[in-house]
Amino acid sequence: MRLLTTIFCFLFTLAATAAPAAEKNVIFFITDDESPTLGCYGDPVAVTPSIDAIAADGMVFRNAFATTASCSASRSVVMSGIHNHRNGQYGHQHHYHKFASFYDVVGLSLPRVMSRAGYRTAQIGKYHVAPETVYHFETYLRGDGRNAVAMADQCREFIINRDDDRPFFLYFGTADPHRGGGTDKQSSLALKPDLFGNKPNDGAHPGVDEVFFDPKDVPIPAFLPDTAETREELAQYYQSCARIDQGVGRLVKILKEANLYDKTLIVFTSDHGMAFSGGKTTVYEGGLRVPFVVRDPYQPNRGVESSALISHVDITPSLLDYAGGLDPKTNGPKDPIDPKAFWTKEASTLVGENRDGGEKFDAYQGKSWLPCLANPSAAHHETIFASHTFHEIQMYYPMRVVRDSKYKLIWNIAHPLPYPFASDLWAASSWQAQFQKGLDAPYGNKTVATYIHRPAFELYDIAADPDETTNLAESSGHQDILDRYKAKLKQMQKELDDPWIMKWDYE
Repeated sequence: MRLLTTIFCFLFTLAATAAPAAEKNVIFFITDDESPTLGCYGDPVAVTPSIDAIAADGMVFRNAFATTASCSASRSVVMSGIHNHRNGQYGHQHHYHKFASFYDVVGLSLPRVMSRAGYRTAQIGKYHVAPETVYHFETYLRGDGRNAVAMADQCREFIINRDDDRPFFLYFGTADPHRGGGTDKQSSLALKPDLFGNKPNDGAHPGVDEVFFDPKDVPIPAFLPDTAETREELAQYYQSCARIDQGVGRLVKILKEANLYDKTLIVFTSDHGMAFSGGKTTVYEGGLRVPFVVRDPYQPNRGVESSALISHVDITPSLLDYAGGLDPKTNGPKDPIDPKAFWTKEASTLVGENRDGGEKFDAYQGKSWLPCLANPSAAHHETIFASHTFHEIQMYYPMRVVRDSKYKLIWNIAHPLPYPFASDLWAASSWQAQFQKGLDAPYGNKTVATYIHRPAFELYDIAADPDETTNLAESSGHQDILDRYKAKLKQMQKELDDPWIMKWDYE
């Protein structure tokens, strides 16, 4: 019997290794509402050994930014290489919000171009963009977005499949650490913290070694108030982040067991910053700054950092560049889809629709950061652009941003209006505890009143004032800088086809 077992194991191993593994695979791992609260970014309490290990064997981008701090809008940029004001996904895709990208984005969409570059493609977890035909993956895997370990196990067969000799591209999206799952009834506070997807009563997700955090130990970001309510919510947030890390570890284990770890690019990021007022849905640093860790097994540089300014709009062209499918002359796909021919064949009823907003989708607005992997001291963008228009459909509050290594300008286009809240952020105990004290109550670097009622322009010396405490737009000594950055913002809006550029003329 022992001999038969040995023979069976030998034959199984032989079959599994008979076909050589494809080279240059890609795992793109994107979380939901996570700031750079990782050990590799110097966070003193984060328990993220798996991501830290990837960072120690790859590159940490210290200045990585989402283009918008809203879920669907951000993911549309990640999957198109086009700013959301241009691709059409102004806000949420689900329910009555019903935002969607233009149909002709199909010619640039990440899963489509990776497939045409010779990859088998799969998606698991949070998707949250539309239309599906535009952002179409060959394979859709099902998994609990709150349990990245179980999600990784669901991806095992796709990853190790040797029946298809194409390299693989896996888009892995967690629902953690988004708010949700109710509140922690164990809390003694009147305003109880959100669970951030954690199990109530100190429970555990299957296969996860849950990590619990003491509220007194968590660091308080400068944009948040140091209150008991904030500390309890941050403790829940950190637990959710630690669970994500274990999913990363399980993916790495699967790759190593299949001898694929040194044949697979791993990119780890988030759609935008943490789900606290001052983070998510804002264009402050807490909303736009994201973790960005890359391990390219074909690069000799290990354990390095880059200070280059990179943006989520760079992701699709970078991954396509890695796949060998980016045309450096056009900054578009080498093997582009002709949208007109595609939709004529796919759905003739769309031929007469407004599929492109009046401009062709034939080149990316972002650019590949692969040169930064080869040269850690290389620069990338001199200036990055960010925006916000909607989150939920009722939350109209357009903002536009330019930021470089020295200054950051925010244009609050709807500044006469009170700042609108996402439903989960309005209900958050960390916000309500201060809001209920009155408009003069402190909220991080602001008061409740100044958080809700914003000026037309906010100018920050981001190099000297990274916490955005002093608005120089209101200083008579900085009007020349304000004018210069207004001009830069307007120029970038023009280059990036932003419809809100017309607001300069009549508002």
